Amino acid sequence: MGSILNPYISFPGNARQAMEFYQEVFGGELTVNTYGEFGQQEAGGGADKIMHSMLSTTAGFTLMAADNPAGTEQTTGSNISVSVSGEDEGELRRYWEKLSSGGTVLVPLEKQMWGDVFGMCTDRFGVTWLLNINQPRS
Repeated sequence: MGSILNPYISFPGNARQAMEFYQEVFGGELTVNTYGEFGQQEAGGGADKIMHSMLSTTAGFTLMAADNPAGTEQTTGSNISVSVSGEDEGELRRYWEKLSSGGTVLVPLEKQMWGDVFGMCTDRFGVTWLLNINQPRS
């Protein structure tokens, strides 16, 4: 197997909720490890925060996330977005419906000038998602 590139998202304390949400969206197996499990008993109840989590799906997606360690600042910005593309229109539309629900639609999921169906939304956890449904090329 060659190298693998996986998105790794930091959260300000709600990584567990976000990853459980993404598991509802994409399915798959979710593993979660807390700071406390690794002996880091942080002040303010941080032992139950997520040190590392990984969602692995049957579609081949791997998404990783963690809560910021105590004492570090979370800055939500526009420096990362997650793109999902493919040809299974039904599957991608289901992802879109779940990801955009409770979030903000930035670009509606519709046919674009390059011929594919594309949409962009920010989910309820502040993560921006780009979905592209590839159309057959002649």
